[in-house]
Amino acid sequence: MAGVSLKCGDCGALLRSVEEAQEHAELTSHSNFAESTEAILNLVCTTCGKPCRSKTESDLHTKRTGHTVFVDKTSEAAKPISLEVPKATAESNQAGNASTSQPEEMVVPEVDKKLLEELEAMGFPTARATRALHYSGNAGIEAAVNWVVEHEDDSDIDQMPLVPVNTKFEAPKPSLTPEELKVKQQELREKARKKKEEEEKRVEKEKEKERIRVGKELLEAKRIEEENERKRILALRKAEKEEEKRAREKIRQKLEEDKAERRRKLGLPPEDPSAVKPSPVVEEKKSSLPVRPATKAEQMRESLRSLKQNHKDDDAKVKRAFQTLLTFVGNVARNPDEEKFRKIRLSNQSFQERVGAFSGGIEFLELCGFEKIEGGEFLFLPRDKVDMAVLNSAGAELDSAIKNPFFGVL
Repeated sequence: MAGVSLKCGDCGALLRSVEEAQEHAELTSHSNFAESTEAILNLVCTTCGKPCRSKTESDLHTKRTGHTVFVDKTSEAAKPISLEVPKATAESNQAGNASTSQPEEMVVPEVDKKLLEELEAMGFPTARATRALHYSGNAGIEAAVNWVVEHEDDSDIDQMPLVPVNTKFEAPKPSLTPEELKVKQQELREKARKKKEEEEKRVEKEKEKERIRVGKELLEAKRIEEENERKRILALRKAEKEEEKRAREKIRQKLEEDKAERRRKLGLPPEDPSAVKPSPVVEEKKSSLPVRPATKAEQMRESLRSLKQNHKDDDAKVKRAFQTLLTFVGNVARNPDEEKFRKIRLSNQSFQERVGAFSGGIEFLELCGFEKIEGGEFLFLPRDKVDMAVLNSAGAELDSAIKNPFFGVL
């Protein structure tokens, strides 16, 4: 495909012709140009017809005029570029090269000092004000300010401009009386002040909106956290009450058995069951409600109770086993995607000392979803079988078993 532009290899600027490339080289001292198939952007304002060669230029035009609608005519303006140097330009370059072999001396251009002082009084740096007056042709304060607005994103905006030493300064023709000039300057200052205030108000408004949004998110997160904590505490309390109720019933049954044993040793006849007032608990057992199957949480609780009763002579090791199981469950709940937390080697010495040696420990992990694999060498919980509700129930039962002094007493 034929090239449609020249691209500066030093700064990336796209140029329409060899003449533009030469002008760019004179202004920037860049010399690395290459033919490019990338077309120069041509955004035409539908309101005033001004063509813009970049998105930045169209944004500046919108900022200055308020015009927001542009038509992309890049494809219409794209034409194969000619790499031939115009004859007149070539001849002038040859003449220039023949006339001197040394680079021409460059100096700071002369500008209208009064206009320069006015721009400095408005807060513009000397270099920026000088550049604005020079490139706007010393046409006046408003023209210089407009030039600054259009070129405020230029990388060299605050560099002092340089021109050949023989460049003549032409003073601008006065078009306004001193009184009109003062009024115009005052209007420009007022406009700049209002623009700055509006920008500050807009920024402050955006900051306030962001603070409100962040505040709402923090409040909502705190509310959800408190609600989850409240539910967890209620669940723990309910489990503890149920455990205490079962413990009291077992104690009552044990007392009845001891009482019957003492009557037997004393040779007394067994107590007439009809004369014994049924307890509220017995009445509850005579209810006609159907017996529901044991839930997963109840199976876990029974597994832990069996483990403690089978090893009731070594309470410290039982507690350590509960804490180890709680660590396994917690690691999976917090990192369900980490396989290392979902795979346990049964032959591991630490696992055997803490859990494997206790009857009921491996069974509890299987209730949590772990499965024996590779001939029973490992316990593994597949990722698709990780059930957060089951893991939360397991954590609650283990926490209750560790903290409840009545757990597994009988």
